[in-house]
Amino acid sequence: MSEPAVPAGPWYRQLHWQIFLGMGLGLAAGLVGGTAVADRVGWLGTLFVRLLKMIIIPLVITSIITGVASVGGGRSLGRLFSKTLGFYLLSSALAVLTGLAVLNVIQPGVGAEIAGAHSGELPELQTANSVTELLLNMVPLNVIDAAAKPDMLGVIFFCILFGVAIAGLPENPREKLLGLFDAAFQAMMTLTSGIIRLAPIGVFALIARVAGTSGLDAFRALGLYMISIALGLAIHMGITLPVLLRVLGGISPRVHFRNMVNPLTMAFSTSSSAATLPVTLRAVHERVGVSNRVSSFVLPMGATVNMDGTALYECGGVLFIAQVLGVDLSISQQFVVVVTALLASIGAAAVPSAGLVVIFLVLESVNLRGPEVDVIVGAMLAIDRPLDMCRTATNVFSDSCGAAIIARSEGEAGVDAA
Repeated sequence: MSEPAVPAGPWYRQLHWQIFLGMGLGLAAGLVGGTAVADRVGWLGTLFVRLLKMIIIPLVITSIITGVASVGGGRSLGRLFSKTLGFYLLSSALAVLTGLAVLNVIQPGVGAEIAGAHSGELPELQTANSVTELLLNMVPLNVIDAAAKPDMLGVIFFCILFGVAIAGLPENPREKLLGLFDAAFQAMMTLTSGIIRLAPIGVFALIARVAGTSGLDAFRALGLYMISIALGLAIHMGITLPVLLRVLGGISPRVHFRNMVNPLTMAFSTSSSAATLPVTLRAVHERVGVSNRVSSFVLPMGATVNMDGTALYECGGVLFIAQVLGVDLSISQQFVVVVTALLASIGAAAVPSAGLVVIFLVLESVNLRGPEVDVIVGAMLAIDRPLDMCRTATNVFSDSCGAAIIARSEGEAGVDAA
């Protein structure tokens, strides 16, 4: 999910075109100037990545707590809430596993050279020895210490529980706490959006460093990585979600897709689930045939906590980085990545390239960090815009599938009637 839609204006004022321009200039500068240019401008890319890392903990804390708590705590919503959360967890988990499978098969990062990533000292990867140990590690002994390390699984787990606790409070304290965290969340969104506006400069410096030290070979790997993520998203949107529609709701995927053409087009073009939400609500109610009772609860909740495309992207991105570094993630380490990507996708805020910001959380879960990792993530930012558009369309389609399936389970007739 990305930034709210704004009037288009001149092309040179649009962020994605500025990022493309920064990428092109950085590529040219790196190829012409070589290591001299890479050394001279590299600090700008490092500064940009440090700014992104700076906002991770407060952004995720406020985003997850606000998102979980805002769904409400009334008993009458219990059944609807359980169905909605259950579907979103299922679809996100399937998306993560799809990304895992595609990246393991294609292996776009194997043998790639990106800014001397192999030359750095590789960190000692962390992993749980069993599922029981993983579950125990998710419960932090000290939340402040977990945020300082950072122990991202512990932080995310606490935030989800805290958000659920707020949702269950009486109206007066619930509204006060929700207002506090929502205000903090809005402030963090403003700060994050401001940092992302620096992306063209950061991309210029990072791409110049990559091109100056690695030449064009690095971009072959990035192109293959881009194709791999796009393929994973296509499988999830074109196969997995239609199967869920057919199996769980008895709904024709072709009919549902036809009814959702307008929201999907807007989601792809704006790269913003938040901006697409009004169009999605109207299409799901008027064309899909879902009642206001279901659509007005399921879709806003989905725009907050259901990020199939983002979860797939985070999982695939971590595997790509590990492959570039020459790190062979074990099955248990990949399981940690799956769990963290699934939970972290809940905290993907409505900011530009939110998935790229949140990917640092998943990297931390297996202790993948260091300057080499920062350079690779920065290079991934240069090709993030088209992937962000595909992720957003996938997120919106998953939300609509959830609304249709839940409406059918509630006994509503005429949903996606041919």
